[in-house]
Amino acid sequence: MLVAVIVLIGVAGSAYARPPATAGSTDGARPAPGMVFIRGGEFTMGSSDPMFADAQPTHRVRVKSFWIDATEVTNADFERFVAATGYRTLAERPPDPRLFPGVPRELLVPGSAVFQDPRRSVALTDPTRWWRYVPGASWRAPEGPGSSIAGRADHPVVHIAYDDALAYAAWAGKRLPSEAEWEYAARGGLDAKEFVWGNEFRTQGRFMANTFQGRFPDGNSGADGYVATSPVRAFAPNGHGVFGVAGNVWEWVADWYRPDYYAQLVAHARVNADPRGPDSSFDPDEPGVAKRVQKGGSFLCTDDYCARYRPGARGKGEPGSSGNHIGFRLVRDP
Repeated sequence: MLVAVIVLIGVAGSAYARPPATAGSTDGARPAPGMVFIRGGEFTMGSSDPMFADAQPTHRVRVKSFWIDATEVTNADFERFVAATGYRTLAERPPDPRLFPGVPRELLVPGSAVFQDPRRSVALTDPTRWWRYVPGASWRAPEGPGSSIAGRADHPVVHIAYDDALAYAAWAGKRLPSEAEWEYAARGGLDAKEFVWGNEFRTQGRFMANTFQGRFPDGNSGADGYVATSPVRAFAPNGHGVFGVAGNVWEWVADWYRPDYYAQLVAHARVNADPRGPDSSFDPDEPGVAKRVQKGGSFLCTDDYCARYRPGARGKGEPGSSGNHIGFRLVRDP
């Protein structure tokens, strides 16, 4: 039954056409508070690492100029949105029983998926060993009843489903980035590098992102200073001045997920201009479940499990899913 409930909410490159954007270099676009201007150009999208089969083949993409949030949307940002609109996230609403036949009604209560350290070594093939559906868990109570966002105003908002991100975007006058836009901005001018800061996981001994250190899922040493979310500016920005595009929380993007989409792009053109994703989703792991792409990895990513804090790697999530490692950031057209 736990599996059904977790499925219910979800557990979820330097070859630029022009030099990367710098502070004040906005091609005449009006500055957008809290955002970074990304001048359009061309880059190599995807990953050649064999563990990321759905991010292959690498391919050339050209994107137009856009603005992107310098950080993930924070708890303080989201709180202002809710105060202005009265919006309730999907995690705060009772699930529709018609969508979950066979799940007892007493389990169909507002809540979300929360990571819980199993306190012992477990098989990595069974995510239910470390994910729990927690009634009452939401952006206001990230770990469930009794928890709060007090002292975490500058942390990324979590337990955000895809529609929640869309609702915030409509209020803010922005939109979710395409997968190509997100990766182009995340790479920060470093084409085809393994990480958004280069090819070494640590730079001069320093951790560069909020990820999981130690044996997953029960041995997080917190060596980077965090065992859960961190402030959105806790680590150095990339070459474009964008923070937190590796680790911390997964970020929704607009594209539907298909593992064969990159092959379709390569067959279509040598360089694809502003790709916006396939028309529909297919995930061979769950053929009947439509999914959207997520990018950037989270504080739970480690080389032992996930490792998708690389910019070319891809995540995926059912649009109605949420968890305490899922957030978002937005873009705006000039």
